[in-house]
Amino acid sequence: MRINRVLRFGIGAVAVALAATACGGGSDTASAADHVREGKLTIGIKFDQPGLGLRNKDGSYSGFDVEVAKYVAGKLGVKPEAITFKEAVSTQRETLLENGQVDFIVATYSITDKRKQSVDFAGPYYVAGQALLVRSDNTDIVGVESLNGNKKLCSVKGSTPSQNVKDNHAKDVQLQEFDTYSLCVEALRSGSVDAVTTDDIILAGYAGQAPGEMKVVGEAFTEEKYGIGLKKGDQETRNKINDAIEEMFADGSWQTAFETQIGPLEGSTLTPPAVDRY
Repeated sequence: MRINRVLRFGIGAVAVALAATACGGGSDTASAADHVREGKLTIGIKFDQPGLGLRNKDGSYSGFDVEVAKYVAGKLGVKPEAITFKEAVSTQRETLLENGQVDFIVATYSITDKRKQSVDFAGPYYVAGQALLVRSDNTDIVGVESLNGNKKLCSVKGSTPSQNVKDNHAKDVQLQEFDTYSLCVEALRSGSVDAVTTDDIILAGYAGQAPGEMKVVGEAFTEEKYGIGLKKGDQETRNKINDAIEEMFADGSWQTAFETQIGPLEGSTLTPPAVDRY
């Protein structure tokens, strides 16, 4: 997906808060399939990504990933009120799955060969692309090619975007890594860093949260396939989640969730990715 399309999505749209109350789940020896049979699920999401996975001040949760998680849970037979949402920061996602602290994760989780060595993925349910977020008054940075000159670039620990820039685009960029993207955004707003990098859809959410303060610049320069992470070897649940994702594409719920949480398409169209049945 190209970033110039993301910028036409009406990124200032306010995410609709959708509640999910805590019930069940946690770290135990039961499988995701066991929990489904009990009518409950614990799902990992991000808590600090506007438009994608956000814990609101009233304790509810909103975002595109949240809507995907709720739809999938519903197709598995679990009601929204029986979902426990657990924060899944980038550095902890594999551990949460391996330890059984969550049943699956829907948290801008890019499918990579390295990650598939320790967890399984359903999907992808969305394809994003890496881009840059800068302050609105910045005229020096117009894309990844302009990050040279010891610019300060921020991303999060346990993710790959900042290292990708250093390895492939700007050798002398100074990398700053924090635990969450919200901390990177605060550093950008304060002037401590020059740019934040991650997937375009994530950056669009932050830009929309503070209109006039920040902007997404340049073309997307990677392809990131978002998948739903599961414990390694849970083929039963993976197959059922893949079925649910394809149903979400087919019945229009996927596009509706995107338009509601990220913003109106304004003449553009979304093309669902092909689910990988590996």
